[in-house]
Amino acid sequence: MTSTRPSSADKKSAESAPAAALHVGTSDPRTLIMNNLRQSGIFVALVVIVALFAFLTDGLSLSPGNITNIVLQYSYILVLAIGMVIVIIGGHIDLSVGSVVALTGAVSAVVVIRQGQPWWVGVLAALAVGLAVGAWHGFWVAYVGIPAFIVTLAGMLLFRGLTLRVLDNISLSPFPAEYNRIAAGFLNGLIGGDGYDAFTLLIGGIAVAGYVVSCFRTRAARVRYQQPVESFALFVARMALVGAVVMWFAWQLAHARGLPIVLIILAALVLVYGLLTRRTVFGRQVYAIGGNLSAAMLSGVKVRTVNFWIFVNMGFLSAVAGIIFSSRSNGAQPAAGNMFELDAIAAAFIGGAAVTGGVGTVVGAMVGGLIMAVMSNGMQLMGVDQSLQSVVKGLVLLVAVAFDVYNKRRAGASR
Repeated sequence: MTSTRPSSADKKSAESAPAAALHVGTSDPRTLIMNNLRQSGIFVALVVIVALFAFLTDGLSLSPGNITNIVLQYSYILVLAIGMVIVIIGGHIDLSVGSVVALTGAVSAVVVIRQGQPWWVGVLAALAVGLAVGAWHGFWVAYVGIPAFIVTLAGMLLFRGLTLRVLDNISLSPFPAEYNRIAAGFLNGLIGGDGYDAFTLLIGGIAVAGYVVSCFRTRAARVRYQQPVESFALFVARMALVGAVVMWFAWQLAHARGLPIVLIILAALVLVYGLLTRRTVFGRQVYAIGGNLSAAMLSGVKVRTVNFWIFVNMGFLSAVAGIIFSSRSNGAQPAAGNMFELDAIAAAFIGGAAVTGGVGTVVGAMVGGLIMAVMSNGMQLMGVDQSLQSVVKGLVLLVAVAFDVYNKRRAGASR
């Protein structure tokens, strides 16, 4: 009887296969791009939009000062987009975030400006209000069973009214310098630099190194499980391109005012929530609920608990955005946060989130938010009328959702 045990040569070949695949690649680049069209398309769109406005503004949109302004002006929308994409992945929507931004900023202003408390007490008060608002929404959605659209629509009206009551229909300003530094401060000159901030370049280099290590680990894991990856040459080219873009961005910031503090806050949130959605049980359960609610329930997912914490998290991030916006504005206004929810929703959908839930990434939401930011900033530099800016944003959102529908139909037809 012939033995079926593998020979030592076969074992050696099997063990070396992953290492070989790591350098050779297991799939055609064009196939990889087409299979990941939802995510690759938004990166291409971002590059095209940046290049277009750089041409239309004669390079002004890429100047160091303007790039810094984009970071400062749109950071709170990007913070909201992180929470909103998680809400959308779970199959919900939140229409109240603009009102919550206004309310948390108002509470912080009352505590710090009107009552004279230290700046950090105002920050804690705003975060506490945001968590309470999130728990309020989570209770009605998760445990009472009212659709999130209705609950947050009611919240939009409720918390806007509370903002007016808290502020007595007047604006409060200014904040102390320490509070103002949250969104308008910079780290500059910590380790020197001749005409530029060396610390900003160092942070950029650390970010690139972390990205390279993460890419190698992800690629090795995909090869180990025999999943398709791009050729090694394309893999290196992609890392080099991303690294060059990041270092160019850091170089521009270093030649302006240095590293914005709010950018550090945003980067930390992206890192934490990227890991939360991709590497934790909670993140996988959010995807499961949004992708197939019945299957998630049958597999033992505590749907009510997960839904509750989805909205608590959204309330927390709305408070963070409220702190950043009030710090940036150096005060609190009754009309603060108007239409912020639509910008956050647009960022999530443009970034690849699916209307029906179960699909989306934090990075994609960030790219979607950057597309909106670059478009808004570019049109402002060109002096485009505000009404026309709204038309363009609406058309971009419509195209993004149409692209999502097209992807679903294409995937269904290929089965």
